[in-house]
Amino acid sequence: MAVPEVNKRLLDELEEMGFPLAQATRALHYSGNCSVDAAVNWVFDHQNDPDIDQMPLVPVNIDIDTSDPSNITEEVRLKAQELRDRTRRKNERDEKKLEKEKALEREGEKAHIGRIRAGKEVLEAKRIQEENERKRFMVLRKAEKEQEKRERDKIRQKLQQDKAERRRGLGLPLDDPPPVKNASSLPQEEKNPFPVKYVTLPVGATKTELLRDCLRSLKVNHKDETKVRRAFQTLLIYIRNVAKNPDEEKFRKIRLSNPAFQDRVGNMKEGTEFLELCGFERDEGDKFLFLPGNKVDAEVLKSAGTVLNSAITNPFFGLLSR
Repeated sequence: MAVPEVNKRLLDELEEMGFPLAQATRALHYSGNCSVDAAVNWVFDHQNDPDIDQMPLVPVNIDIDTSDPSNITEEVRLKAQELRDRTRRKNERDEKKLEKEKALEREGEKAHIGRIRAGKEVLEAKRIQEENERKRFMVLRKAEKEQEKRERDKIRQKLQQDKAERRRGLGLPLDDPPPVKNASSLPQEEKNPFPVKYVTLPVGATKTELLRDCLRSLKVNHKDETKVRRAFQTLLIYIRNVAKNPDEEKFRKIRLSNPAFQDRVGNMKEGTEFLELCGFERDEGDKFLFLPGNKVDAEVLKSAGTVLNSAITNPFFGLLSR
């Protein structure tokens, strides 16, 4: 058994993207050594294989010397003819079986198309239902806010009327509204530099929402579903590599000029923004995205992986705004 020969240039590109040597070699071998895209897709489809990080081994070809025709006996010729006949009969049986399978496929094709159409109709109905529910919720919420405002106005008016009645009963004039204090005259401790609408949420919730909003923007701004899904898959591979190997620097360093990275993620600004939200920083004059070892946050990486899985598996991800 020996390690199979793979395309050295493609292997270098995969290693530069952060894939381990064994994983990259296995992906190129089983994807046919045709392209980085095919290898990355193979890794994504087989990332849970138990031997994903083992170097692949293939049998070594052993050449049999058949240069001397005198060694071919009559018995060998007869066996060879028998093998040819057996192969021919097998091919005939396979052809008949294939014809039957094709006939069955043609018969079931209409039913299959009908099932696909029904599935699409169910998904569309579900999307419309969710959209209607969202609109109904917004209408109800608006009505509740208007009702609350009316109630507050009634209470405020009632208080003002009661105050005016008491002052009239005491023979006192109505007070003018108090002057508005100039913000510059307020003591430093009374000033509020942050309006209420900018009160922040807990750090964990904020980071998760930022990650989700970043992926929503990527999906909305780039209409090619194939490229968007490929970007999500590549980001998930980067995040999983760092999560599994936080002490390995090669998994925490991405060359921005790498052609495969640019084709799958780098040409979408939301892709690099997502990695920066995960802790990656621009390094060496914007040549690399680097995640320092002391800034690896397992909780952030876990949230990023969860959001990416949702973006990949949920067909409605990004269609409805928050």
